[in-house]
Amino acid sequence: MRVLISLLAAALAGSALAQTPTPPTVAKKPFMVTSPNGAREDDYYWLRDDTRKNPDMLAYLKAENAYADALLAKSKPLADTLYGEIVSHIKQDDSSVPYLKHGYWYYSRFETGADYPVLARRKGSMSAPEEVLLDEPKMGAGKGYFAVNDSTVSPNNHLLAYAEDTVGRRQYVLKVKDLATGQTLADAVANIEPNIVWADDNKTLFYVEKDPVTLLSTRIKAHVLGTPASADRLVYEEKDTSFYIGLAKTRDERFICIEEQATVSNEIRCAPSANPAVFSLLARREREFRYEADHLDGRWVIKTNWNAKNYKLMTLADAAPLGDRNAWHDLVPADPKVFIESFALFKGGVATEERSDGLKKLRLRPEGGAARFVSADESAYAMALADVGDPDTGWLRYTYNTLVTPTITYETNLKSGERRLLKQQPVPGYDAKNYVTERVWITARDGTRVPVSLAYRRGFRKDGKAAMLQYAYGSYGASTDPSFSATNISLMDRGMVYALAHIRGGQEMGRAWYDDGHLLNKKNTFTDFIDVTRGLVKDGYAARDRVAAMGGSAGGLLMGAVANMAPQDYRVMIAQVPFVDVVTTMLDESIPLTTNEFDEWGNPKHEPWYDYMLSYSPYDNVKAQAYPALFVGTGLWDSQVQYYEPTKWVAKLRAIKTDTNPLVFRVNMEAGHGGKSGRFRRLHDTAEYDAFMLEELGITK
Repeated sequence: MRVLISLLAAALAGSALAQTPTPPTVAKKPFMVTSPNGAREDDYYWLRDDTRKNPDMLAYLKAENAYADALLAKSKPLADTLYGEIVSHIKQDDSSVPYLKHGYWYYSRFETGADYPVLARRKGSMSAPEEVLLDEPKMGAGKGYFAVNDSTVSPNNHLLAYAEDTVGRRQYVLKVKDLATGQTLADAVANIEPNIVWADDNKTLFYVEKDPVTLLSTRIKAHVLGTPASADRLVYEEKDTSFYIGLAKTRDERFICIEEQATVSNEIRCAPSANPAVFSLLARREREFRYEADHLDGRWVIKTNWNAKNYKLMTLADAAPLGDRNAWHDLVPADPKVFIESFALFKGGVATEERSDGLKKLRLRPEGGAARFVSADESAYAMALADVGDPDTGWLRYTYNTLVTPTITYETNLKSGERRLLKQQPVPGYDAKNYVTERVWITARDGTRVPVSLAYRRGFRKDGKAAMLQYAYGSYGASTDPSFSATNISLMDRGMVYALAHIRGGQEMGRAWYDDGHLLNKKNTFTDFIDVTRGLVKDGYAARDRVAAMGGSAGGLLMGAVANMAPQDYRVMIAQVPFVDVVTTMLDESIPLTTNEFDEWGNPKHEPWYDYMLSYSPYDNVKAQAYPALFVGTGLWDSQVQYYEPTKWVAKLRAIKTDTNPLVFRVNMEAGHGGKSGRFRRLHDTAEYDAFMLEELGITK
């Protein structure tokens, strides 16, 4: 009770009644984290409560929120202004581009003021009467968190299966709706991934069950409509906890496939959708061997790194036996300068997403014709395959955008090359001609050239006086493409430069770019980010004392590591749901995602990994030094990065750092890893931390 009283007193001291808000303090309770390679004292380990009911822990989080409210009161008018600006650039009654599948045109649409979309379809043409599949605004009304994922219509077009989450912990519930009557069936299966596949009988649903503790995807089950979930058949169980499992249907819908995937290997087994009783292996798992497969036109097409570090495409004829790699034949050979990221099959051709020179490009490969690239108009852009619908249309749909160009949806004919504009994302009050994007290269300390995408308002002068926001991710091989975001308009309009650093740890420059940024090379990710900042400042894009940095999740780890390594290079940092307690988390195999990520970070039960991870783990390396102004965000129900990681980090920073710069810790008590649900509700969060950042950079209007 005394802890609760002291926390509430601290919150009161930080209220509007106090001239200078006082940050909350929290008790230290020594605890030893043991491992085969050493023990570490963790004074704040007690803040972990897997039940999320500990009253002292909850009181501390509430006190942090109260302090955040008090500290941010000064910037709230600016936050309100930013929110209004961001919302003004959103067409509220917008809709997606319809796509054709099984005789229906499917699309989603937003109504004015709605946080969630309406999912709908029309039979035969867009002039036919609308059929509402899911009225998400009505479904989400009154809920603190709401999300629908992976809605899928049965082969006979009569039923809709979907996954719903009302907590934010990504433990979804499988539900089924009768599209003729509009009624939700009694069938419900809890604790699943948003990954559902229909069998051809229109009554059997395959789904991925999650482990209730680790939340890993561990089992594939089959649910028959009208039967209890307790009777669901176990189809496949993954015993190796370093693998995720998932489900997919092939492009021609002839096969249901179970996909098991780890960081450096995977395995696929498929069964006919008409009789999914026996799942046969395409190729057995093997360390450092990866592949993806799809089926159309009587053959399998396989993307693989087999003797091809940057991947190649191969084929397997239906007549050949599954499980025999010797029956695979090259379709698109490997190119050391081209990284094949993904592919899509069409009647009469294949489309590939490829990366070279740090940019993703689309290449069309029609049967019997010459391969050709889809053209781009700017030096730094994002291009991606879009909803493909039926495979026999002969048209490839794709999206194109840049940091300053709103998303354009095109389709191009695989044979003729004709291109049709389907939609350009409407952005009210925005004129792309007033903004500029460019691609530059910064040389890192080891001589590696790192690509950087930049955006700013036209008329910007490279005189070393501007403020800059630098963003990056740099983990899991996830490439960060220069995509348009309406939230950046307000920053550029205030004279800021937006910099997207394509640091090692992603795959922008191929598989080697990832290999050089994980495991025992992880520190390259951090030093790349720092060196990009210093290079851009040296080249006049920003003032040395007006640089902000931002990252989330593994990008939050990046923020924590950089804050320890080079705090003097940044005026302010924003770390959302940051993965900062690396060693302790990776030692605990009961924590969601841990075992699956040993090949990403290393296994600290082994000494080389332990020592290396300990040398950069943000929580373990907090020291008595001055830090930038910090804005840290988390969600109490986060299943990806548990709330207690940033909570402990903030508590330790408050106790040790020597500066008087503000440290804001915003805890969303009703959300998980993705923050608040709903397109408008989450924008309040964006406006709040953007206003905090702008004021720290000396921009107050």
